Parts: sequence; C-alpha cells; structure tokens
Amino acid sequence: MKWIKDEEFVRGNIPMTKFDVRVLTMGYLAIEEGDELLDIGAGTGSISIEAALHGAKVWAIEREEEGVELIHKNMDKFGVCVEAIKGEAPLSLPNIQFNKCFVGGSGGKLEEIFIYLEQHLKEKGILCANFITINNLNQFINLLKKYQYKNIEAQLVQTSHMDKIGLLKANNPIFIVKGVKGND
Repeated sequence: MKWIKDEEFVRGNIPMTKFDVRVLTMGYLAIEEGDELLDIGAGTGSISIEAALHGAKVWAIEREEEGVELIHKNMDKFGVCVEAIKGEAPLSLPNIQFNKCFVGGSGGKLEEIFIYLEQHLKEKGILCANFITINNLNQFINLLKKYQYKNIEAQLVQTSHMDKIGLLKANNPIFIVKGVKGND
C-alpha cells in the first residue's frame, strides 16, 4: 500500500490534510475497495486522492476555485478519478448515497450537513471529520450524539517533523472525530 507524502501533492494556498493526520483519518474511515466517499471541504483533495488510490469512488466538494483546480491537478498527477464539485455544503452536495463521509471543512454549516447526511449517508456508514478548534469539535460531537451516531471516537494529533538542520517543527494540533450512523 502506497501512501502519498505531502511534498508529492500539487499545492497552492489551500489547506491540506497533512500526511500523519491523513493516514489516521483514512484509518478511521476504513477506506476499502468499492467504498463510496463524499469529501466535504476537500481542499487540495489529499483525502480524496488517497481514497481513490485505495479503490473508493469519490465525490469531493470544495468552495474555493483554487481548491477545485488543485484537485484536478492532483487527479491527473496520481491517475485517479474523483468527481470534483465546486460549491458549498449543503447546497451543492450531490443527491447520491454513499457509505463514507469526511468533513475537512464545513463553512460553519455542520448542522445542515448532518441534516443532509440523514438522507444520503447509508446506515452503518462512517462519518469522520478533522477540526483545529475546540468549539467545532464540541459542536460535531454533540451533533453525532443528537443524530444517534454510534462508536464515537475522538483523538488529538500533535506532530512535529525534523527539518534539514535537526530542529523539530510543529504542525497544528488536529482533532480527528469519527462516528457510525445508526444501530450497532
């Protein structure tokens, strides 16, 4: 199994889920061949591209034009197909069914996204999100409970990487949260 390093992605001024967090997020999503993933707030498409490389059919929604362009460039670079949609959640979300959903950005519309997921995320589907703020983390966990998601997990990831002279440079701490829709 190949994992893409951050420096391999075509990058711009759009946020990207970094390697360490991306690998853990993919693990929480349990992406497998044949999965159907909706990536909301896809940024550069790093989660979408990794999921497609692991055999998932992927829809990626991103509100920034630069992000959509980067997703297309990364699709071409890695030879995968992702349905990239320019728009905002939930208004521009596709009318499809899927079994995995990742929220990398919500535009402040978390509750509206949960309402959309009620009709579109399949029963026992996995919902995973990354947050940098405690307020969004708390709101997401409360929404998971309100909408009766099961097997709720949360993790704080703090990573640092050694630079060329041996100094450790810290990345932002990231909360990874996961829940499973419906009954056990």
